[in-house]
Amino acid sequence: MPKSSPAPRLTRNGVTFTVTVEFKDYKCLVPQDTLIKLCKSQDPQLDLIATYRAYEGKIRGVARRLIAAGVAGTPMRLESKYF
Repeated sequence: MPKSSPAPRLTRNGVTFTVTVEFKDYKCLVPQDTLIKLCKSQDPQLDLIATYRAYEGKIRGVARRLIAAGVAGTPMRLESKYF
């Protein structure tokens, strides 16, 4: 049976989530400013979890590629420069 990842969580720094690369789990953080830039929003009341879910495929793909490339960080911070 496949292992399920914990649901993304809203923190004061952004949204945390877990990705699995080569059978190992990695904690990641997509900061609030990265989410705002991804969706090109000017809304100060932006729903960060909804934005994360809208771009989840792209966000998780970038996280996996950074981890596979050996970029360090605990949690792995997905800054806007990676998108």
